[in-house]
Amino acid sequence: MGRLRQMGPISAITGTWKSAERRTGPSYCRAALLPLCRPLSRAGQVQAALRLYGYCYQDSNDIPDTLTAITELGSPLEMIQLLQTSWEDRFRICLSLVRLLHYLAHSPLGSVTLLDFRPRQFVIVDGELKVTDLDDASIEESSCTSNSDCFMEFPARNFTLPCSVEGRCQNMNEKRNLYNAYRFFFTYLLPHSAPPSLRPLLDKIVNATGELHWGIDETAAQLERVLNLYKSGEYLQNTTRISKSEYRRVPEAFIPDENYRCWPSYHHKGCLLSVFDVNEAIEICDSYSQCKAFVLTNQTTWTGRQLVFFKAASNHIMPDPDKITYVKVTD
Repeated sequence: MGRLRQMGPISAITGTWKSAERRTGPSYCRAALLPLCRPLSRAGQVQAALRLYGYCYQDSNDIPDTLTAITELGSPLEMIQLLQTSWEDRFRICLSLVRLLHYLAHSPLGSVTLLDFRPRQFVIVDGELKVTDLDDASIEESSCTSNSDCFMEFPARNFTLPCSVEGRCQNMNEKRNLYNAYRFFFTYLLPHSAPPSLRPLLDKIVNATGELHWGIDETAAQLERVLNLYKSGEYLQNTTRISKSEYRRVPEAFIPDENYRCWPSYHHKGCLLSVFDVNEAIEICDSYSQCKAFVLTNQTTWTGRQLVFFKAASNHIMPDPDKITYVKVTD
């Protein structure tokens, strides 16, 4: 589309359109500029789109009809790195994507489809997925005279949608976005290493989107349900929580060393996981044969869950007013 310049926490995207008319204010968006300007002018209304700080229209380096958009700066989406992060962070990516697709399905412009859904079209800002190329989108629902005109072809499978009495393929933009979310994101990020009690619901979400049994409204509602179960700790209610060991509570104490690695972890040299409460931390420590203690920190994740260091020994305990240590006294 144009060139990207990074300036601290913001970036400037510059592009050239020779057929655009000059105008002042938002009304200058005409002709070839329309696909970019209108979505950008709405982008501030949706959390999952890059925040637009401003844009200007002027000649640049003797090139007429240049539009510069100033947006927040995000990190490139690296799927391999995402697969190595915690389930909680991967779920956040999927949730922010679904919230974006829900907005696009009900936007003031009508139902919007993203024509290029590859991961490179997205960035991560403060742990959430945001789309960058809102200019590469369409609000046109395909016209039809019969269901056979509403054919959607993907590499792995195809779908045929109903043709409405108005001569439009029903929800084609929405369904295309949803299936692309399934094949590029959900299958890789949602189920793996999720809490066991949430797996049935997550598998249901993945299967329903993969078959297009649900629209974006139901998909968004189900993912919000997962978030509520996870944040509230309700997902733990149907699990057996009887500790196999006894633990001694040591307030205002920390174990600086004695680390071991686990996956996934928030710390690449140790085992740092999020828990809903102390009982869940005990359950996790019991599940690792090398775990002999754990340390509750005063740090929390985006869901409000507490971060906990799990330790292989407790030989050297140091004072720390912001932490609480639990030491296993029986196996």
